[in-house]
Amino acid sequence: MEIRVSKKSWLLLILFLGSWGTLQAQYKWKNPQEQVCPVIRGRAWQSELQGTYVRLPLKAQSKVRTPLWDLSQQSAGLSVAFYSNSPEIKIKYVAKGSRGMAHMPVTGVSGVDLYATDRNGRSRWCAGKYSFGDTITYTYSGLTYEDGSGRGYEYELFLPLYNSVSFMQIGVRENAFIDFLPVSQEKPLVIYGTSIAQGACASRPGMAWGNIINRELKHPVVNLGFSGNGKMEKEIFELLSEINARLYIIDCMPNMANATDSAVIYNRTLDGVNMLRARSDAPVLLVEHSGYMNEYTSEKVKSSYKMANTPLRRAYEDLIKNKVADIYYLTKEDIGLSMDAMVEGVHPSDLGMQQYADSYIRKIREILHEEGGNSSACIPCKQQRDPYDWTARHEQVLDLNSKNSPEILMIGNSITHYWAGEPLSDKQSGKEAWEKLFKGRRVHNLGFGWDKTENVLWRIYHGELDGFQAKTIFLLIGTNNLQFNTDREILDAIMLLTKTIRNKQPAAKLYVIGLLPRKGMEERIRRIDSELQDWVSETDAVYIDLTPSLINKEGRIDASLFSDGLHPNEKGYERIASVLSSFL
Repeated sequence: MEIRVSKKSWLLLILFLGSWGTLQAQYKWKNPQEQVCPVIRGRAWQSELQGTYVRLPLKAQSKVRTPLWDLSQQSAGLSVAFYSNSPEIKIKYVAKGSRGMAHMPVTGVSGVDLYATDRNGRSRWCAGKYSFGDTITYTYSGLTYEDGSGRGYEYELFLPLYNSVSFMQIGVRENAFIDFLPVSQEKPLVIYGTSIAQGACASRPGMAWGNIINRELKHPVVNLGFSGNGKMEKEIFELLSEINARLYIIDCMPNMANATDSAVIYNRTLDGVNMLRARSDAPVLLVEHSGYMNEYTSEKVKSSYKMANTPLRRAYEDLIKNKVADIYYLTKEDIGLSMDAMVEGVHPSDLGMQQYADSYIRKIREILHEEGGNSSACIPCKQQRDPYDWTARHEQVLDLNSKNSPEILMIGNSITHYWAGEPLSDKQSGKEAWEKLFKGRRVHNLGFGWDKTENVLWRIYHGELDGFQAKTIFLLIGTNNLQFNTDREILDAIMLLTKTIRNKQPAAKLYVIGLLPRKGMEERIRRIDSELQDWVSETDAVYIDLTPSLINKEGRIDASLFSDGLHPNEKGYERIASVLSSFL
């Protein structure tokens, strides 16, 4: 039969195909695996895992049991971070396994989850529309950026919790940009556990408790949770001991509750911890079984988790008795799951995941000495307010410190950042004064433009003072908090920073520099500095007052020493260097 198509129909078809092609051309696509540097986060063996979205290296296949190996091919805890200013972001990927489970939604098993971090370090969740076909697609539309600068946000995409990703592309609008963030050099928090650690039964990847910790604390997290297979085996502890970890978390009791012999739990705990301690001095956190929701209606259920927790507690107490260093313990009561915190009495719902994460975050902050406060000035966070790449500079500092241990550190904001010294900045306003002051000394510039006290706190908590012993540290911070915080909040934050620096660098000579005079704020800064000086005098730090060298007879800022009423010029840095020279 002959089918006739009218001229009008042909025209409409051509217009449709043309518009479809235009829509397709509106996006540019990037494959995370094709980047110059590794960008897949949450893995401990980056070089051995290139080109994959798996969690254990190939060498482990012959060492671990097959069910555990198969689970390691699932992408729990993995993520990809990137900068973009696109109003729409598309994710398309191929997942090999089943899409969902009876007790866990498709969005958790096989979905992805996108979060944004704005220029002030605040976290933002992104809602996406999804389609689960042979190729899974997520579309995040209507994305807006508060400041309108066009510089966009930092994004982190969390991958499926219970599926294996074989291919992925991220698309942004043609006129937008996407720049992937390399994997951080920071030491990770390493989780070894069960299905609960892997992420069952979170409704979406961002709600797995390990990923909540990642989002809240911003520490890298390696998730080695294996559903039904967290059994504290020697082979896994051998792999764990290869990781240069900041903290090991051992949360295996839910898979040990049915152990017929409590000696198995006791001995595997001791053997595992001793194996870690033989190669690492990282703290180890042992975690009790969190219990079951029906324990008050079933004595059998209650006794099963107690049978696991009792030998674990005994092993912990013996480790402490034997003076094994940095061993910590998290109890069932510390975790404190509420009655409705589980899906089927075993695996946490999103509510349970949040309660898990909250208890862990409290304990991790205690172990790592990461204090905070009630005001914004004392809550550690990132920032991206200046044109330079703040995160990249942080990574430069970590790299520089690891390769060339500094004698002297200059910690601060743009006043320090744009003075001179390494890591090098495009702008150096006092290079001659810097080189004269620090000639022959290894000095690292830990100044970051637009930093406030909370941003410096974040940087210190994330490794900038770790792995070396400095002789001298200068701290100059607080001026960028003046328009956001009260005097009391600024003082409290500087005090917290001083305490934190002393904790990280106990042998260094610490100098706290008062806020520099600032045009129109001289009186307020004078009050803050006076109180700061009184407080510092009661500590082992030394207060430095630069104000007399930078003001005129009327007590106002000497404009000839500054470029803009805030930042010193070459002459101003010469005055500063002259004062600091007497402390070196």
